[in-house]
This record gives sequence, C-alpha cells and structure tokens, in this order.
Amino acid sequence: MPQLTIQLDCPLYDSFRVQQLAGMFDVPLARKLSERFDVEVPDLAADDWRIGLIVGPSGSGKSTLARQWIGAHLAEPAPWPDDAAVVDGFGDRPIKEITGLLTAVGFSSPPSWIKPYRVLSGGEKFRCDLARALALVGRDAAPAGATPIVAFDEFTSVVDRIVAQIGSAAVAKAIRQRRARCRFVAITCHYDVAEWLEPDWVVDMAARRAERRRLRRPAIELRIGRTHRDTWRLFARHHYLSGQLAPTARCYLATWRDAPVCFCALLPALGRRGHWRISRVVTLPDFQGIGIGLRVAEGIAEQYRRDGNRVNITASHPALLAHCRRSPLWRAVRVVKTGRRSPTFLKHYRASAGRAVVSFEYLGQQPAAGEHAL
Repeated sequence: MPQLTIQLDCPLYDSFRVQQLAGMFDVPLARKLSERFDVEVPDLAADDWRIGLIVGPSGSGKSTLARQWIGAHLAEPAPWPDDAAVVDGFGDRPIKEITGLLTAVGFSSPPSWIKPYRVLSGGEKFRCDLARALALVGRDAAPAGATPIVAFDEFTSVVDRIVAQIGSAAVAKAIRQRRARCRFVAITCHYDVAEWLEPDWVVDMAARRAERRRLRRPAIELRIGRTHRDTWRLFARHHYLSGQLAPTARCYLATWRDAPVCFCALLPALGRRGHWRISRVVTLPDFQGIGIGLRVAEGIAEQYRRDGNRVNITASHPALLAHCRRSPLWRAVRVVKTGRRSPTFLKHYRASAGRAVVSFEYLGQQPAAGEHAL
C-alpha cells in the first residue's frame, strides 16, 4: 500500500515558566513539539470499498492524517438552530430525503424529528450530526461521476458504547444498501466499533499500518416474551401515532443483554376469528436503524402463523413500508391514501394529503417448489 508522510507540529509559546519546566524535567522543547512519521494508506480512488476506518489512541495523529489525506471530504460541524425543529436544519433538502437520511442512520422517531436539536439525547444528537454530514457534504464534495466520500471525525466519541455500536451498524447498513449514496470514513479512538462498522479497510494509527479486511458484525440475540401493558410507558413517547394502547392488546417485550429494546402489541381483528393485527411496534432510539423492530414483529407473527392464525400490520412509516414491500414474508392487501388539502388561503401548505397507509399480511417462510408445508 502507498505511504503518506505526516508532519505534526505544535507552536512553542515561550515564557519564563515554560523554560523553568524545560529545566526541571530536561524537556527538549524543539523535539517534543515536532514529530514526523510515515503511515500506510489505501487508495481512495479505488472503487472496491464503501466504508473505511481510521482508528488509534488519542494523540496518535488520526485527525492530522484525515486533514492531510482526505481533508476535502471531512464533515465540518455546524451549529443547529435553537428555535427550529431538527428537520429544518438540513438546508433546502426535500423532506423525503431528510426523513430518509434520519431513518437510515437509526434516528427513526417522527415525534423527535419535530424537536429542536438541543433537547435531544446524546445518542440522538450523534445520529442527527451524522445524517446532516451525509446530506450536506456527501453530495457536494465529489467530482462528476464519482461516488462521494464523507469523513466523520470523532465518530462515536461522545456517546455510550451501546449507542456507538448500534449506530455504527446502522450507518454501515445504510451505506451498504445505498440508502446513503456515498462512501464513508469514520475517524475514532474507539476500537470497539470496528466489527459493528464492518469497514473494507482500516488504518490503525498505533501501528501506522493499513489493512484490507471485512469483519463480521456480532450477532444480536434478542429474547422475546409476553409483558404487562404497563411496559408500554417506556415506549409510548417514541411512537409516531397516539400513545394510547388498547386494554385488550397482547404485549411483547424484546430484550438484549437484559435491557429493554423493542415493544410489540397485537389486537384481535374485529369479526375475524383467528386473525390478529400488529398495532404497535416501537424500538427505543438507542437501538434503531438495524431492523430490530421488524425482526421482532416477524418473529411474533411467525409464531402466530404456526398456531394457525393470520397476522396483519397497517402503517405509514416509510421504513416499515419499504421493508414490507421488498420482503417475500409480506404481501400488501390494502392501500389507502389519507389526508386532505388545506383551505385555499394556504396555497402552499399541504397537510397529510396523499400519505400512504398500507396494510400487509404476514405470509411467513413459503415452501420451495416440490416441497409441502407441514
């Protein structure tokens, strides 16, 4: 691999105390304020990678390398408005692109999209920063015909490690599935995100070496069981519909490492014996972006199907609709366009007119040709 020479220089602000310190500890000032080293780097122009990682301890030169090597692609942090919703912090991007990017990085709670950035949790802020970096830098920084590169410094540095790992998996999924149309370089001091990010190459600043590799993301093993309806209180504010939960709902909780992750509730379909509908699926924000909610819903629906029941889900959330439309496990059975136009004096305002609400029925795993279902 090619090598890049990095020169680290720090200015010397000479003073009496600085000279005293140099004398007390025999510090060679000039030598301690300058360092030069070579580091292996991959070829950014190659088209055989989607995700890269620059990792190393604090002070190892990660940010300096990034500025010298891929500085044109570095996402520069910018303040968020205090008096506007998160969705209004993306410039002139269309709303579908904004919500798509927020969902892609694992921030898929519409109730939180209308909040100002300053009231969000640390994990939600991290995902908003990431979504805006992909939106504002990725498209504008690439030459014509090239896949843009977005580099994100201090990646996961200010969030707890569960959020860091799930957030890494979410952005990796978005990049691999082309929902974020760019290549991505994470710059961090945390080695624990590597297997969750699954980079195509890693530049380890501790070893000054680049390595081509693709780690496997660790498995997430969820436990799903019946739960009391009071559990809904933990999830209600993150749901995009009413926080109300029907008294007759059958409630399920999915946990990971003994922590609550996802809530799912089912109701019997009126007038149809053995027919159920999923009325609520909510994943807590720290665990969004990697498909946990729908995997939980499908796991429960599969068990109901094996017991001789039918299961439907009706929703308007773009991520859920996209998944069910692509998946052979579901078939669309009803599509309704809801909403209405606003009064004529609000000519440029459109309420929920044209919003699609789609009902899907769960089909389950179908037997291959020549096989018989048990």
